[in-house]
Amino acid sequence: MTVVDDALDLFSADGVQDPYPVYERLRAAGPVSRLGGSSFHAVCGWDAVVEAVGRTADFSSNLTAAMVFHDGTLSEQPMIPLGAAAQVLATADDPAHLAHRKILLPHLSARRTGELRDFAAATAERLWDQGIRDGRIEWMSAVADRLPMMVVAELLGVPTGDVDRLIRWGYASAGVLNAIVTPDELAASGTAALELSGYVAGQLDESTADAGLLADLAARCAGGELDRLTALAMMVTLFSAAGESTASLLGSAVRILTQLPDIQRQVRDDRSLLGPFVEETLRFEPPFRGHYRHVLADTTLAGTALSAGSHLLLLWGAANRDPAEFAAPHEFRLDRPAARNHLAFGRGTHFCVGASLARMEALAVLDMLLDRTTWIEATAVGPWLPSILVRRVRYLQLSVG
Repeated sequence: MTVVDDALDLFSADGVQDPYPVYERLRAAGPVSRLGGSSFHAVCGWDAVVEAVGRTADFSSNLTAAMVFHDGTLSEQPMIPLGAAAQVLATADDPAHLAHRKILLPHLSARRTGELRDFAAATAERLWDQGIRDGRIEWMSAVADRLPMMVVAELLGVPTGDVDRLIRWGYASAGVLNAIVTPDELAASGTAALELSGYVAGQLDESTADAGLLADLAARCAGGELDRLTALAMMVTLFSAAGESTASLLGSAVRILTQLPDIQRQVRDDRSLLGPFVEETLRFEPPFRGHYRHVLADTTLAGTALSAGSHLLLLWGAANRDPAEFAAPHEFRLDRPAARNHLAFGRGTHFCVGASLARMEALAVLDMLLDRTTWIEATAVGPWLPSILVRRVRYLQLSVG
């Protein structure tokens, strides 16, 4: 078992703002490192992360516990029991996970995604017009944080007038997974989760729509095909995870354009580079730093012994900058071969079901941004959210030409 003395630097202020030096130290010590004296183990090496995601019989995706780091101490926050109905989509195991994907996939068909692209493009235009003032705009609050929730609301079929509440609840409810939280913040996150759950329960019970994912879930519950708690958990997950991932991607992408003027110039000169740009952004700054796994029985991973009931933290951001897999991993390159060979959306059975939706939204929004501007610069760049899982910048003030 590798225990790295500075592993808890992941939770420090410097480690949150720039985790990559910590990832390198952890990788140098070994691909799997125990975090302090806790039951959690950080998995940083590319090969070890890929191995872990492929061993679904050994490592459950069920979210049974999360880390809480406060006053220098790392503790375990119990979450959802193994196999519970509330383990859905990314946190479910097969066969439940496969059943959930089958429900969702028809609503993410090529035709529906095309419709949502038109919606996203029109919404981005409207949000831009509402947010721009005298050549300045705060990108995150005006566009990046709002548009993904509006797309999720459109996908589900809930009232667009509720989006402001959904934004607040969705981002706040995910706070319990940030790890770096005070007791008050943890309590506030729990309250937001309850409010969001109450809202989606009301939507599920009162839905009169004849189309959309919400109507589909309501019909399946009424017919006894789907457990109501599972349907509620699926909706809550879509609001929190789907909104978070795309908001983070939109923030990181525009941040990179302002920090790397040569990259901005290349993308402006050749729009066909937008696709490679989005993929390299996903590799360079994945929307989620990592996800949990539950160790089901005594086993080993990359030669490291693991006890039943312990937990893995699969660090996508660390694997995506493993020099054993990527040449010059800390360089942002538009010409990387096999551009989609990254782990920002996971891999294998649990490859993110909404990956195509997130990519579509990013391309639509960035296309709009380039159309509306001749150049963008950052006049104020906020800190990264204090989280062990989410990689989202708090604010990004732009000056545009």
